[in-house]
Amino acid sequence: MRKWILFFVLWIGSGVVAPSLLAQEASDPDLALKNTLYAQYRKEVLAYDKKTYDALFFSFFEKQNDPNITLTKEEYYTYTIKIAIYSEKLGMLYKAQKEAAEQTKKEWFDKRYEAYLQSKN
Repeated sequence: MRKWILFFVLWIGSGVVAPSLLAQEASDPDLALKNTLYAQYRKEVLAYDKKTYDALFFSFFEKQNDPNITLTKEEYYTYTIKIAIYSEKLGMLYKAQKEAAEQTKKEWFDKRYEAYLQSKN
């Protein structure tokens, strides 16, 4: 009897939680592009050393802060997704920092091109 009650509670719970999780993912119109870039660059970025990553990171901030340069959507997301992947790599290398690395990865992955464009105005 307990098994049935537990099953029922889990079934009802999944019916309540699953739609809200799907709604969060659907709220980002650029999610497909981000996932494509993630899959495309993951292997490459996981092979980066610190020097290569630093060059990428500083290049991004130089271009982002230059008033004469406006990155395209794909360029912008290529930078942010690569930085997110490198954060993931740090979490794999330093197990004690895994949670912080995952949070950093999420923050970079969640960046929006529209917010970048508004900051340029």
